[in-house]
Amino acid sequence: MDNKSKLYELALPWLLEEENPGLRYLALRDLLVLPADDPELIAAREKAHQEGPIAKILEAMHPDSYWVEPGPGYLPKYRSIIWSIILLGQLGANIEMDKRIRLACQYLMEHTFNETGQFSSNGPPSGTVDCLQGNLCAALLDLGYEDPRLDSAFEWMARTVTGEGLAPLAEKKAPQRYYAGKCGPVFACGANNSLPCAWGAAKVMLAFSKLPVSQRTPLIDTAIQQGIDFLLSVDPVDATYPSGWSEKPSGNWWKFGFPVFYVTDILQIIEALVLLGYAGDPRLKNALDFISSKQDSSGRWALEYDDAGKTWYDFGKKKQPNKWVTFKVLFTLLRFYCQDFT
Repeated sequence: MDNKSKLYELALPWLLEEENPGLRYLALRDLLVLPADDPELIAAREKAHQEGPIAKILEAMHPDSYWVEPGPGYLPKYRSIIWSIILLGQLGANIEMDKRIRLACQYLMEHTFNETGQFSSNGPPSGTVDCLQGNLCAALLDLGYEDPRLDSAFEWMARTVTGEGLAPLAEKKAPQRYYAGKCGPVFACGANNSLPCAWGAAKVMLAFSKLPVSQRTPLIDTAIQQGIDFLLSVDPVDATYPSGWSEKPSGNWWKFGFPVFYVTDILQIIEALVLLGYAGDPRLKNALDFISSKQDSSGRWALEYDDAGKTWYDFGKKKQPNKWVTFKVLFTLLRFYCQDFT
């Protein structure tokens, strides 16, 4: 029995149960990879938008298309528009299924995005940071939102990695420069003592992995290669990336959770690298062994961290087998073990 068959046999029937329509839809779409016009997939997609977390999030949306408070929408975490959009993207929501999703994306672009390419936590370009930029670029692609302004968002994100065309932080009058948070090339971050931040790098690279190859410019290709070099500069299972003011990496590196906001874990780094074509790289072996070691005897993975009480939905109990986490692991492992997986 091959690796793909083993993964399917153990966990897939559990993920396809009717009691969780949102998860069932994702499993049909991304694990079984049913065609877009498959009747079972269409029915599951409709049900996923009518019940469960997607429906609950949309029910909480203000009539003016934001959540909780108007404006850029970084606060309160994790219920404002920025976090709601990120969560909807991870849940498989799509703008074609509910007009409120499109309206929310439009609101985000009008209140959080700057014409020079930055998504901002507080409005002006200075509120930009890698994890926010990467998360929102990825979420908008996942939601199916198309907007020509996203081209400048991806260009800005690529420039922040390579440094091309960006002035240093000190040159306050430069038309395009680094800022206190996004303070330098190769994922340097003010929140990480101005050192490269692997959490931010994972978000940026995941966003690039979702961008169709036909839309990747030479600048983006260069940024992707520099990002790969950075993430593989250490063994991901050790996570000995620069850790700012801490003497050792955050313990969250080795914990799997759902949803995933600005925190990053080993699984998300492997997901990004696999989607960028690095499934066959031997440097990923230890991380894959670590991910596999967390599987229980029923073929499931547990929820090890969460934001319970802070988001719109309860995604399960910690330290218990969890469908959302198991789905994310299988999504990555299937693409790792089956390099021709489509």
